Amino acid sequence: MTFTVSKIAEIIAASIEGNPNTTIHTICKIEEGVEGGLSFLANPKYTDYIYDTKASAVIVSKDFVAEKPIQITLIRAENPYLALAKLLEVYQQMKPKKMGISPQACVANTAIIGKNVYIGEFVSVGEHAKIADHAQLYPHVCIGDGVKIGNNSVLYSGVKVYADCEIGDDTIIHAGAIIGADGFGFAQQGNDYFKVPQTGNVTIGNHVEIGANTCIDRATLGSTKIHDHVKLDNLIQIAHNCEIGEGSAFASQSGVSGSTKIGKRAIVAGQVGIIGHLKIGDNVIIGAQSGVTNNVPDNRTVLGTPAASALEEKKLIIYRKKLPELFNQINVLEKQMKKSE
Repeated sequence: MTFTVSKIAEIIAASIEGNPNTTIHTICKIEEGVEGGLSFLANPKYTDYIYDTKASAVIVSKDFVAEKPIQITLIRAENPYLALAKLLEVYQQMKPKKMGISPQACVANTAIIGKNVYIGEFVSVGEHAKIADHAQLYPHVCIGDGVKIGNNSVLYSGVKVYADCEIGDDTIIHAGAIIGADGFGFAQQGNDYFKVPQTGNVTIGNHVEIGANTCIDRATLGSTKIHDHVKLDNLIQIAHNCEIGEGSAFASQSGVSGSTKIGKRAIVAGQVGIIGHLKIGDNVIIGAQSGVTNNVPDNRTVLGTPAASALEEKKLIIYRKKLPELFNQINVLEKQMKKSE
């Protein structure tokens, strides 16, 4: 597909500095620009590339000031990265959607299938499941009995949704994710463990995105809840009866233990571990590789293991770096004291 710069600027509500009739047929990295390509500059580290990129146009911020002459067309936006995201979304929507039910799919007679649905090869849809309009189920997806899939939601290859779980509208679940497997619930009995039946489900809201091979366990009772606009990276574990608040985002390899409640707009960095039965407030930020062992109030930033105030943890990091030097100083002082004795 080909667009003019003027059309692109119209889509992303941006202004143009240069030739509005420049034609764009591809999107490229600024350091790997090609003629007819559109790139963007959001990270200052890449500023030098704008002066010799081969791209035909670059999206920049409204306050970008060039230090050298620039020959290419600039598209000035409030937020270049967000502008690119909106443009890519428009491009994705223009692609034709897959529709139809493969003859190699297995759909239960009692399942309710909406309009313009795509159900690929070797998909299994269980009894009394409901697949809403425009949903897409790619090959090898397994939908359990009583599952509900919302409008326009996309489940990529190999996703498994266990019985009675519910997925909202406009939600994307990437390959290999498991929704609704049993929570890790066992009662110890002597030297053995007695399995506690996990009778609840998982409910996932609207506009959620769940990464590849992420696992969200069903509740023992009630529901494990993922609220609207939550974004989960690949390889994340959400345990039974957890609740993830609206607009929260998790980076890869993080894990949340059972019955922990996380507030709205929380940001959880990579490899974070959160123990069970905690309450994490709204707008909390948890730094990478932190171990959270206590409740975190609203609007806090925490870091480290056990996680503490980011400011305090940064001080400790500085102090730890000075430990070898302090150790040597103490050794010298001890020797001097012994000599004086």
